[in-house]
Amino acid sequence: MKRVLLTGANGYIGRRLKHALLSKEGIELRLMVRNANSLSSSVQEHAQIVTADVLNPASLDDALRGIDVAYYLIHGLNHGNFREIDRQSAQNFVDACVRQNVKTIIYLGGLGDKKTGSEHLLSRIETGEILSSRPDKINCIWFRAGVIIGSGSASFEIIRHLVQKLPVMITPKWVRTPVTPIGVDDVIDFLLAALDLPATSNLMVDLGEEAMSYGDLMLRVAKAMGLKRYLIPVNVLTPKLSSYWLAIFTPVPYSVSSSLIEGLRSEVTVSNNLQHDYFTIKPHTLEETVKRAIGEIESNQVLSRWSDSGSGAWEVDHSHDIADALFIDRRIIELKTLSPDKVFRSFCSIGGENGWFGYDWLWNLRGFIDKLFKGAGINRGRRNPNSLRIGDSVDFWKVVDLVENERLLLFAQMKLPGKAWLEFKIHDGKLIQSAYFYPYGIVGRLYWYILIPLHYLIFTNMALSIINRSK
Repeated sequence: MKRVLLTGANGYIGRRLKHALLSKEGIELRLMVRNANSLSSSVQEHAQIVTADVLNPASLDDALRGIDVAYYLIHGLNHGNFREIDRQSAQNFVDACVRQNVKTIIYLGGLGDKKTGSEHLLSRIETGEILSSRPDKINCIWFRAGVIIGSGSASFEIIRHLVQKLPVMITPKWVRTPVTPIGVDDVIDFLLAALDLPATSNLMVDLGEEAMSYGDLMLRVAKAMGLKRYLIPVNVLTPKLSSYWLAIFTPVPYSVSSSLIEGLRSEVTVSNNLQHDYFTIKPHTLEETVKRAIGEIESNQVLSRWSDSGSGAWEVDHSHDIADALFIDRRIIELKTLSPDKVFRSFCSIGGENGWFGYDWLWNLRGFIDKLFKGAGINRGRRNPNSLRIGDSVDFWKVVDLVENERLLLFAQMKLPGKAWLEFKIHDGKLIQSAYFYPYGIVGRLYWYILIPLHYLIFTNMALSIINRSK
């Protein structure tokens, strides 16, 4: 029985790999998270859960004790000094692996080289180098992937929204840069297959089959979706303008779009053929991958999204912060004959394509303004229109607590002069809807007071609509 540790289990790749590992025979799976409540009860029943943080070296020894193979799927892109955090995290992890006699680290990084790499790509390369730096003590299987195509991936979400909304696109000159795409399901297959490789030496495996330009990638995705699109490359679109363009027309915020735009200047193509030398996996064609992704979206079977990764807001306890909130807007309505499960399902369907149960034009305006200020924006939507889980995005909110038939707690990820939460709670036969706000200074207080009239309209209507939809 092989003992396996998975880090990054709540991220885009991590969620899918976790799902695959849980169904794989012959392994004992351990999941390393910062908060066990971020995992569903079914996952906790079938895997060992350990609480640890790569920035806390002492916590890693317990997480890695007795482990044979450790997956490293951690990246600190959301932090301002992410390169330094990534270096320290990787060093802490490999040192702990050596102390605990782990045999192999499996890591997923990005294609490219240091000469032309973006800050994001350089950080991924540095992480791989650190994890591979102790071949005398531990082996590292380092996979490198370029653009990952799949339902919910950031790259595919951007391309899909652009080709759906814009028949003709004015694009920056970087769309001519070569890239090698690969399907997310193929990536998961390679990560799983690596478990069966003998631990003999370090290995760096480039993933992907067919190189093409970013422009050709967009046109082929459009064609696979049954669309005819045209690109007009120009030299006047700066990286900043391009980032704003993507942020406004796609679900990704400015922080993500700017990282992707910066990476457009880097060639991300395969430099070795080891995927065929060591594995029998044949990657799917781009067209097959796109059609599968679209099918998952249309059937509400998206297993993970790019926004699953993030600030880790769902991995901390918000109860203390809510208790410190200076402003509260609360609505209480008797359920009477309504069953709690119907009310719960009603407020858990809010956001995304379902809207905000009234005054959607105000929510859309707030989302547009948020995008202008480099926030998450309201068009991030939700993974599934009918169900939620901890860590899911709901437009510019994040699900940080979810108790069946009792509570939904959302944390605001919009740009605010403070911190905000929106809570729906069923208690003692009542629906209790509360908006909490902790202001930053005088600006935060002015922000709350200015919005009081709008809050009265929006939140009163929201509570009544939840009850009416429950009927």
